[in-house]
Amino acid sequence: MPSRTLLATGLGTAAAAVIGSLAGRSGVETWYPTLKKPPYVPPSAVFPVAWTSLYADIAVTSASTIDKLRAGDDAAATRNYVAALGANLALNASWSWLFFKAHKLGPSAVAAAALALSSADLARRTAKVTPRAGVALAPYPLWCTFATVMSSDIWRLNRGR
Repeated sequence: MPSRTLLATGLGTAAAAVIGSLAGRSGVETWYPTLKKPPYVPPSAVFPVAWTSLYADIAVTSASTIDKLRAGDDAAATRNYVAALGANLALNASWSWLFFKAHKLGPSAVAAAALALSSADLARRTAKVTPRAGVALAPYPLWCTFATVMSSDIWRLNRGR
């Protein structure tokens, strides 16, 4: 049976995914296809697979990290980790609203960079507690860094829109 912590981190990541997808639904189908994109942008089918995998990874590695921090009786470190996770998921969901809903390419590139930094911090915090979980979470900041480059290039290619 899954731990309460895994249930909580799973619900948190699912909430970020749902909030983000609500913003992106119409923009993905109507506005996004009209944008100029760099040649390295993956096909649209890649994004839901990548994000579903990453959200599951975040939920599992964060749950194990929080459980280990609680077992070590470090309430301050546990609170700090939970706060970092919450901030990360809020940044994650907000990017879709900026990009797909508001069509704010510049601010969404900045938000993507903030998310990449937050994700790297989350992976660092995770690795500090459980090195293997930190390695397992490493694809998240890598993907967010890639997303920052994509967002920045899409902004550059579509200035004036």
